[in-house]
Amino acid sequence: MTEKTSPNRDTSCRVYQAYFHRVIAATLVSFTLLPNSFAAEAPKLIQKDGRYALMVDGRPYLILGGQIHNSSAWPIELPQVWESMAALRANTVEAPVYWEQLEPQEGRFDFTNVDEIVKGARSHNLRVVLLWFGTWKNGNMHYVPAWVKTDTNRFPRVVRPEGEPIDVLSPISRNTLEADKTAFVTLMRHLKQIDNEPHTVLLIQVENESGNIGSVRDNSAEANREFAGAVPSDLLVATHKQPGTWSQVFGADADEMFQFYHQAKYMNEIAAAGKAEFPIPYYINVWLDYPAAELPQRQVDMPGIAYPSGGAVQKLVGLWRALAPSIDMIGPDIYADDSAFYRETMRAYHRADNPLWIPETGRSDSFGKFLFYALGEGAIGFSPFGVDQSGWNILGDEPRKAHARNFALIAPMSREIAQLEFEGKLKTAVEEAGQTAQEVDFGQWQATVAFGFPQPDGRRAPGTKDAHGAALVAQLGPDEFLVTGVDASVSFHQPGKLPWMRSEIITAEQGVYRNSEWKPQKLWNGDETDRGLCFHDKPEVIRVRLGRF
Repeated sequence: MTEKTSPNRDTSCRVYQAYFHRVIAATLVSFTLLPNSFAAEAPKLIQKDGRYALMVDGRPYLILGGQIHNSSAWPIELPQVWESMAALRANTVEAPVYWEQLEPQEGRFDFTNVDEIVKGARSHNLRVVLLWFGTWKNGNMHYVPAWVKTDTNRFPRVVRPEGEPIDVLSPISRNTLEADKTAFVTLMRHLKQIDNEPHTVLLIQVENESGNIGSVRDNSAEANREFAGAVPSDLLVATHKQPGTWSQVFGADADEMFQFYHQAKYMNEIAAAGKAEFPIPYYINVWLDYPAAELPQRQVDMPGIAYPSGGAVQKLVGLWRALAPSIDMIGPDIYADDSAFYRETMRAYHRADNPLWIPETGRSDSFGKFLFYALGEGAIGFSPFGVDQSGWNILGDEPRKAHARNFALIAPMSREIAQLEFEGKLKTAVEEAGQTAQEVDFGQWQATVAFGFPQPDGRRAPGTKDAHGAALVAQLGPDEFLVTGVDASVSFHQPGKLPWMRSEIITAEQGVYRNSEWKPQKLWNGDETDRGLCFHDKPEVIRVRLGRF
């Protein structure tokens, strides 16, 4: 006998099934409409106890970057870019996006270049920092589209005091700001669509070394009327000044402060609009105020000549942080290899309100050791400029092996190094001329770092010819350390005692990190440990466990 289903029961089942299918479909649609950040956390900066980390995929990330030449972000150049990044052992490429290419005609956008950069980086296991070459690039307007360059009424230039216009766009022009912002927001909206799991683009640079080269400020009729008026209240609060005109409040610095204020507000608005579309960290880079001895070709220490007026140079970095809160950090471009100046500059930009990030530095071997200084200072990244083989090079053909050597050493454990930096457990020692040994203090344990080879028993370490030696020591536990270096030896001892006095090496494992797990390869002993842990030019890393007796 066949069971018969009543009409009412059959109808109710069909209604229930239809409802169930609608719920499932709606749920699936809702998941597809969720923002990318739900599925894969976007890059972000975090702070703890005055230390910063760039979080990528939920873990601290150390940028070992290479910035390519200005005209290397074209598809025809990218094959050699990827080869150059591999030779450098970089994990991140810094590449420009040109406003003139992105928007060749107003309102018509071409994403070919940026798409090729992101796609190529993914296929070569690289992350990306994108550099927006918009209103400013090195204190000029050279990368704006032709339709901006040729319409000087709509997009006014900065005017010198004698009335001559220069090739810099005025920051007080609302037309220019809106045009730049429209292009930038369109780019960020496109990146939001193409850059999801995993996130390839880590940082966005807003403009490039912004400011005026050729005049301290705009001296147009409109700018002069504003300059004769009262200083805005937010700047008065930031500088702790009393009301007055620009000249009354700032005296001889009034012109530069006027340019800085309008430039900071301009760039903050662009960053805020872009971040609303693509919320990852945004930063600006800085053409520094160098001492005349460091860059003798610019002996006039004057804004607009020695450096782009209005930029976030050393004396203005705090005010930039206050007036441009949508900018997440300010990174100095450091091209002087004087150690005292380099370290002083890092300290000026490593602030409670600003992570240390070096987006550009010299690519020659004389700059190699500064990676270790930067790591000791807690930097989230370090990137030499002009590292690709474009066939055209303003920097010449100086030797440049040091960065690749250093990156090869650090890259396999870059995530671990970033975590140790963030936890405050990493210290470095860097050789200086005439200083062939240093002490690294971890409290209950200290390490003597000596530079140069060979190091005969009972004699002072010889150092290296060009003072390039360096060592990195990180504490993993009360008696356990991660150690590596270049042309250096590291000997552990208790405070007030020489090495081997009431202390010993329990084990010294050479190994590597793979997928965040330490993989031992061999044990060091005898000649490899009796005179300290010795590192020459091979990328070797030791995990050492110490004991007391």
